[in-house]
Amino acid sequence: MSEVVLPNTQLLINGDWGDAADGHRFTTVNPATEAPIAEVALGGAADIDRAVRAAHRALESGRWPAMTGAERGRVLNRLAAIFRERMDEIVLLESIDAGKPLAATRRQDVAAAIDTLEHFAGWADKLAGEVIPVRHDALTFSRKAPVGVVGAIVPWNFPLMNAVWKTAPALACGCTVVLKPAQLTPLSALWLGQAALEAGLPPGVLNIVPGSGTDAGAALVSHPLVNKIAFTGSPQVGRGIMRAAAENVTHVGLELGGKAPIVIFADADINRAVRATTAGAFFNAGQVCSAATRVVVEDSVHDEYVERLTERVKSLRVGNPLEDGVSMGPVISRGAMEGILKYIDIGRSEGAKVALGGGRCGKQGYYVAPTLFVDAHEEMKIVQEEIFGPVLTILRFRENDEDEAVRIANNSIYSLASAVWTRDINRAHRVSSRLHSGMVWVNTYGPTDARLPWGGLGGASGIGRDLGRAALEAYTERRTVWMQFD
Repeated sequence: MSEVVLPNTQLLINGDWGDAADGHRFTTVNPATEAPIAEVALGGAADIDRAVRAAHRALESGRWPAMTGAERGRVLNRLAAIFRERMDEIVLLESIDAGKPLAATRRQDVAAAIDTLEHFAGWADKLAGEVIPVRHDALTFSRKAPVGVVGAIVPWNFPLMNAVWKTAPALACGCTVVLKPAQLTPLSALWLGQAALEAGLPPGVLNIVPGSGTDAGAALVSHPLVNKIAFTGSPQVGRGIMRAAAENVTHVGLELGGKAPIVIFADADINRAVRATTAGAFFNAGQVCSAATRVVVEDSVHDEYVERLTERVKSLRVGNPLEDGVSMGPVISRGAMEGILKYIDIGRSEGAKVALGGGRCGKQGYYVAPTLFVDAHEEMKIVQEEIFGPVLTILRFRENDEDEAVRIANNSIYSLASAVWTRDINRAHRVSSRLHSGMVWVNTYGPTDARLPWGGLGGASGIGRDLGRAALEAYTERRTVWMQFD
């Protein structure tokens, strides 16, 4: 295995690397070993102000606003090419900083980042308005313009992928960006900044300021020169962002939490459902907003499903993400690990039964065993609250009672993702149309694509969409022009 290549660990503002205004730094830690990785500049409110002002200048003057959409697309394609050329480097960096197994990081995180860059590169020169005839003596039309300076705040569970999900469509649309990565996982964002400069992105178009949410994040959300906040993270923080953004009436897009249900009917392919559930629940150690956390199983196949699922989950190998064959790495931090273990204790105290797992793995690193709960009921905390770890709860519904299955699945404040398993195509259509979530999978679980919109239906899962054409709408404004010469 090659040595990890660290990016520049300063702040990137207006195309230059530099220390934080107050000189503060913080340590990023490998969650698999608890060992320090690097010292990183800790940006604060003063640094955010410099970054936002640089982004505003880059939006108003210089090379970026003078570029055509085709030229912007070529920059994004060059950035994607750098990802391909240095794949091993960024995969290892992301794996060490976020505790992700190497193979999964290569297959999912980095591959999705490249695909997203290339997809939106192709859209950059296709952002057309429309002519809207109103009167014979006037030319009336709408045009699409960049929404402006985007403040992108991304989480630690998919640091690189989420950063690209925000920046790629924003840049394709001609916006400029101030990116605040999570303090726990700043390294791949800084790598992205380096690569963007190499690809020819002009100074000030992409600025990167690692820092805390309470200082740097709050300053970004409340800055009067920021035109849109694009946030992925917890519902609690999302609500605070909406309140703060209201002061300047800033556009807001929020991708928040999830408590995704999988509804399994008796006619489903149980083996395939088991494989999909295992991946959906324990990929990235369950630290996924769309993780499969509630399985609602028809009574007649419940016991068979639990037995097969238990055997499948037992085969998962938990360990150092840099080792071959590891299925699941650590959770991100000691605090996260302790919070997950507390939820497991709550589940026991509420009367649910631990069918597998239920504790920490080893004494070094933040490892939690894949955990299955059975004999749960709808109102338990482990069923209603987002645990954000490798914990799956299984519930029953009565035989042939489709209404009960849907009711249990929809009994949640979350609305991000769901799934239904059945061989009956009519039932698949009926149930998928009734599940209250922005993404519904049928006889599969978890695939996403840059071409498909992604986001919740409100509540604790947030508002707005990443990816697809919806992202182009999120980062553009429609301006109406009325031309008359008489």
